[in-house]
Amino acid sequence: MDHSNKLIIFDIDGTLTDSVALYHKVVIDALKLMGISNIDTDFYHYKYHTDSYTLKVNYENWFQKPYHKDLLAEFEEILYQELLKYPPVQEIIGAKNCIAQLQKAGFSIAFATGSLPKPAMLKLEQCKIWFDPQVLTTSEISFDRETFVLQAIENAKQFYKVNHFDGIYSVGDGIWDLQTAQKLHLNFIGIGTKQKTKLKELGCLTHFDDLTKLASYFI
Repeated sequence: MDHSNKLIIFDIDGTLTDSVALYHKVVIDALKLMGISNIDTDFYHYKYHTDSYTLKVNYENWFQKPYHKDLLAEFEEILYQELLKYPPVQEIIGAKNCIAQLQKAGFSIAFATGSLPKPAMLKLEQCKIWFDPQVLTTSEISFDRETFVLQAIENAKQFYKVNHFDGIYSVGDGIWDLQTAQKLHLNFIGIGTKQKTKLKELGCLTHFDDLTKLASYFI
């Protein structure tokens, strides 16, 4: 069966890679290396749960001057170098095989993450999960998730050479992933156990504890 007119957009941290706790530590260390001492570490209460917004909030709070986008490249490189200091991150169970099975079945795959490009790609590479930079969109594009998810869809149309997708699915582990999918009217599938109860309370109808059975749900 041809599934090429269906797109599945994956979040990365906590969805494909078991990296949430480590990455929070790396973000804090990177902010300190940029000279920011007083860091708001309650990331879950930020307006946007993205690297670019985290830098903006803490930069402006500490230096008392406006954030400018030129800082992003420096922050991205520090995040990447700090991440390299730790053992490679591991996949969420079944992630690598899930992506491979969906590709083999003809689904279009894209990635949308609150991370920045270099650390995002490193995490996927460490888990040996297929990706192409052309279908990876990040918070380099915007603070808010809706904008870079919409960009992920446009990039996927170009990459897979289609004018539209008959079905678009968003796969994520966070409340922000669900809320973004709801705002954009995308089909949402929740992953992981940490936010499972809350996701279901907020309207998540399909959920898997890991990625071992996700491909069979689609195929």
